[in-house]
Amino acid sequence: MKKRALITGISGQDGSYLSEYLLENNYEVCGIVRRNSVAENQDSRLKHINDKIQLFYGDLLDMPSLTRIMNDVKPDEIYNLGAMSHVRVSFDIPSFTIQTNGLGVLNILEAYRNIVPNAKFYQASSSEMFGNSVDSDGVQRLTTPMKPVSPYGCAKLLAFNLVRHYRHAYKLHACNGILFNHESPRRGSNFVTNKVVKGAVEISKGLKENLELGNLDSSRDWGHSKDYVRGMHMIVNHHTPDEFIVATGETRSVRHLCEYVFNRLGMDYDKYIVQNPKYMRPEELKYLKGDPSKANKVLGWKPEYTFETMIDEMIERWQSEL
Repeated sequence: MKKRALITGISGQDGSYLSEYLLENNYEVCGIVRRNSVAENQDSRLKHINDKIQLFYGDLLDMPSLTRIMNDVKPDEIYNLGAMSHVRVSFDIPSFTIQTNGLGVLNILEAYRNIVPNAKFYQASSSEMFGNSVDSDGVQRLTTPMKPVSPYGCAKLLAFNLVRHYRHAYKLHACNGILFNHESPRRGSNFVTNKVVKGAVEISKGLKENLELGNLDSSRDWGHSKDYVRGMHMIVNHHTPDEFIVATGETRSVRHLCEYVFNRLGMDYDKYIVQNPKYMRPEELKYLKGDPSKANKVLGWKPEYTFETMIDEMIERWQSEL
């Protein structure tokens, strides 16, 4: 008998890759979409599998819809990927961010606890929870203090702790995956990796003259979304519900990203990058580098993509589409 998975945020980058992965592993895949997310994202990310999945209208802030969907689907596994996902924008809409990424998780945990308490639950936690807290060797671990520096990070930390609380209080199989930055050709073009790649390709084709960015010296631990959704599945199916970090263990600056992308296109990034203060965060997160050793040893998870193969894949996408 096929397992049935319910995915919030199914129309996003991770949701679409996770849907493909689960279908390949003989799952029935159901997803929750907000009405205003369908027209924008569903065709581009889910069109090729639309006849193989079931979609339901709902919202993390609408408890009746979550209750209805949970009763209709009766999932074996729940993947909560739905969120207000742009960190910089969270400073502009902090209340909505806290509600969606914090209280929205409380809502789906309540629906899970009351309707399908024997299911397995995965929460998409974030490296943004660490803020600028880092161990002396320059690495963030599960034991590193979490001191978020954005409304997004604060909301994710609330959700992280709610999941841990519900696991212990109600004996649920509820897990947190602390995923460091992960990208792909399906990443929204307002996120820095795809913004740089798309902008560089546009410049190479004579479609624009320069590219405006914020802090070039911020460093991130970037991996590929395909690797990370595989990690999600491993985490939720581990025999004991727990917390895991999914990361590459490598860090690179935005400046390095620009240099690599522009070099691949035969250009010098210094000639085209313009720093604009409007893209700076009120409080910057300067550095992220995760320790995936627990996921490596306990789950057997390791990334298959390198930074270079991931970025090259993104370049190919925009070269073919622009």
